[in-house]
Amino acid sequence: MNPSQSASSPSRHVALIPAAGVGARMGGQIPKQYMPLAGRPMLLHALQTFAAHARIAHTYVVVSAEDGWIDSLMTQDLLQRVSILRVGGPTRQDSVFNGLNAIRDQVADADRVLVHDAARPGLDAALLDRLLDALAGDEVGGLLAVPVVDTLKRGDGGTPARSQETVPRAGLWAAQTPQMFPYALLQRALQQAQAQGRLGEITDDASAIEMLGLRPRLVEGSPRNLKVTLAQDAALAEFFLKGPHA
Repeated sequence: MNPSQSASSPSRHVALIPAAGVGARMGGQIPKQYMPLAGRPMLLHALQTFAAHARIAHTYVVVSAEDGWIDSLMTQDLLQRVSILRVGGPTRQDSVFNGLNAIRDQVADADRVLVHDAARPGLDAALLDRLLDALAGDEVGGLLAVPVVDTLKRGDGGTPARSQETVPRAGLWAAQTPQMFPYALLQRALQQAQAQGRLGEITDDASAIEMLGLRPRLVEGSPRNLKVTLAQDAALAEFFLKGPHA
């Protein structure tokens, strides 16, 4: 496949999934993204969602050079819609940056890149459509996120921790993925962060865009799109994936 296009062509949507992590906090024997969840490896849920979506032109999954699991996931159907990039780095943002550089010749500057966490298996077509529709024509881009409803406390850093103050939650959102930005803008943001030695400060792709002085749009996501970080998160993710609302 050669997904390149002329400058006059309409911009397309491509997905980029960094999946080079080891998921140490889950305590498994294999990387978290390959652990079984609702009958399939966790990463496969996201790959299949993107691959089946008509508005996603292509999906790229970034893994480490030593990854020994990804090939077992790739059916012939998936291989038509998904490319493996063995350029994963030590951190998520290293993997995103390396992945963007690896697809430079396959995308146009205006193409929209949807960066999605491999450990968010609850993404579905409806959430993708909500993001794509909300950001149509938006020059900056944006992300799925959910308004914070819990009361937030700032700990004092002690052991055991004690509440130091209550943090006002008005205007606070919990970021999710996908986070969608024009290819050239996201690459420039990460290049600048790297040049300034600030790549390690970036916790998501939107924060890199914010470092440019821009304001990504917040599009309301869903609790089903949770990130599986700890072992107890897996049970809730399975509930959403197996339930009648799935």
